[in-house]
Amino acid sequence: MVERTGDPASAGDAEGVAEALDRPLPEGVRRRVVALVADAFGGLTVTELPAQLRQYARFTPTRRAKFAGNAMAAAVESDPVFRQRIAARLRETQQELAEAIEGGSPPAAADPEDVAALAYVLRPAGWVKLVEAAGEEAQRASAERAGEEAERELRRLREELAEARAAARTEAERSRGELEAARKESDALHRKLRSALSDVKRGEAALRKAASELESVRSAAAVRQATAEGEARRLRARLAETESALEASRRAAREGRSVEDMRVRLLLDTVLEAAQGLRRELALPPASLRPADAVDAVQPGKMTPRDIATRALSEMDPALLDQLLALPQAHLVVDGYNVTKTGYPTMPLDKQRLRLLGGLAVLAAQSGAEMTCVFDGAELAAPVLLAPPRGVRVLFSKPGVTADELIRQLVRAEPPGRPVVVVSTDREVADGVAKAGARPVSSALLLKRLART
Repeated sequence: MVERTGDPASAGDAEGVAEALDRPLPEGVRRRVVALVADAFGGLTVTELPAQLRQYARFTPTRRAKFAGNAMAAAVESDPVFRQRIAARLRETQQELAEAIEGGSPPAAADPEDVAALAYVLRPAGWVKLVEAAGEEAQRASAERAGEEAERELRRLREELAEARAAARTEAERSRGELEAARKESDALHRKLRSALSDVKRGEAALRKAASELESVRSAAAVRQATAEGEARRLRARLAETESALEASRRAAREGRSVEDMRVRLLLDTVLEAAQGLRRELALPPASLRPADAVDAVQPGKMTPRDIATRALSEMDPALLDQLLALPQAHLVVDGYNVTKTGYPTMPLDKQRLRLLGGLAVLAAQSGAEMTCVFDGAELAAPVLLAPPRGVRVLFSKPGVTADELIRQLVRAEPPGRPVVVVSTDREVADGVAKAGARPVSSALLLKRLART
């Protein structure tokens, strides 16, 4: 064993062997010791730490003090080597205070608990006295604080007692005032009760009087009711006799009128049968002319779709189509896809058909004209499933037949003189139907008219 002379740590440990605490370390000093060890902890390597403290090597000082406080306090107490290493770190970080404590002259201004904690770790001669002095100082300070707190509590209790006494006096005065008011109110209520009792007695007397009067009235009413019931029975008997007589007179009138009606009906049937027999015998045709038709005169001419064009209307004015459809027995034939591809070409064909037919249904209801919509069905793989709207006839051309040819067939099938209007932008279709006597209009005109519906 090598003897080291002049080392304060060795000397302190040698002298501190004989010194020991005979009581637990004061709590304040213990907390300061844990804080000092937690701060000096970081200056040691892992191998320099006791095995039970190595897991806290990477903790911050605050977390070390929180989670390893008991372990660090036990290591400082039971492991001299670890305590000496911590003492060496404290001599470096708190050199002046450590030298003063080891020299036996701690500063008077220093906190006794800080001095005791540092002396506990450094273990200089007389460290037990420093720790005990710190404990006594802490107890004295605690006692002083307890005395001050007791004094403050006593002052607070005295103030609360004074406030309670003042509140009690105020409450007593308020209660006396309320009691006086209650007495006055009770006197008033007694007076009102006596008045109410007298009113009740008067009311009972009036009620008895009214009950007797009511009984008299009921007796009189019963007498009047009996009289009225007798009169009602007499009137009902007379009414029954009158109704019997009236029914007898009605029956007699019906019998007489039935005889006369039967005679008139028989005479009328005879005349009608004679007239019908005479018409059959002479083979007379139904009358198709009127007397005014036999008079020789010049009759005015009838308006045709060609005459509408001579009016001051633009070819793109929707009013032109309204005037054409207002002609008697007008028939509107529409080239379906020609109109839809002019107005809304980006929509699918089924959507185009539904939108056009919906507008034509509204136009048919407004104008009352006959309407036929023709679609090209030459390239259809199967028949189109479609429910035509009310007032619109929907036709598809057969395979090998175009919609233009079907439109021309429809125009040729109409009798001469009937107003037929064909909607198509196709010039060939327009020229063909015009030769057949129809009036062609553009698809844009129909689209403008439908936009107004």
